[in-house]
Amino acid sequence: MPSVARTSTGLGPRAEPSPRHICLHVPQQRPHRNPDAMTETDTAAPHDPNDPASYSDAEIEAGRLLFRRPWAFITSVARLDQLPGDEMIEVAFAGRSNVGKSSLINALTGVNGLARTSNTPGRTQMLNFFGAEGSDVALVDMPGYGYAKAPKDLVDAWTKLVYTYLQGRARLRRVFVLVDSRHGLKPNDLEVMTLLDRAAVNYQVVLTKIDKIKPGQAKRVKEETAQAIVKRPAAHPVVIETSSDTATGLAELRAEIHKLTLT
Repeated sequence: MPSVARTSTGLGPRAEPSPRHICLHVPQQRPHRNPDAMTETDTAAPHDPNDPASYSDAEIEAGRLLFRRPWAFITSVARLDQLPGDEMIEVAFAGRSNVGKSSLINALTGVNGLARTSNTPGRTQMLNFFGAEGSDVALVDMPGYGYAKAPKDLVDAWTKLVYTYLQGRARLRRVFVLVDSRHGLKPNDLEVMTLLDRAAVNYQVVLTKIDKIKPGQAKRVKEETAQAIVKRPAAHPVVIETSSDTATGLAELRAEIHKLTLT
């Protein structure tokens, strides 16, 4: 794995970075794994080979096996010169502060506390990388956006870091843009999608907290979201509904991530 240093931009309590580089590896002492998350039987809809939103049993199983591996924290990045090399395929997660991004990453990997959660939106302002033993895929937890109390200089630093990262990462396969299903697309979400369109970075919308709304509302939000992205050049057409609490959509999201490793 590549070598970088762990740093902070200032919103969180983490210490200032050291110029010394460390060798990245998956720690031997692993975070506590959630047995319920790893033994769940996520149910996927019957496979339709002509439907891009449908996944075969083999694709679902491949995704399950990918996330059955022991996942662990790799590093945090606050400056471009700290970014890892390009040995690993990267899949990034972006979303408004408090959208449930950290909870979704924890649920996907089945590791409690892997991605730090906070009651203070906008606290994490770094690119956080996670990896698994025997896998060439890295999950990237991007800083939450849309937090009004963040100082302007930190917002500007975030924008520069993220935009440059998005433009310059040849191994970045996709950005999953997380949207709270209770609220639907907000102006900040559309701004990020426009940024991704301009950077020619493929992205896909993932609705979170789908269990918090009624089925009729969930259907409407999904349809409205799909319609809003239909003409966006870098958007993947399939919208995935998820819940970190009930595991809804996790099997499909894992399968989608595994498919990205094949390209």
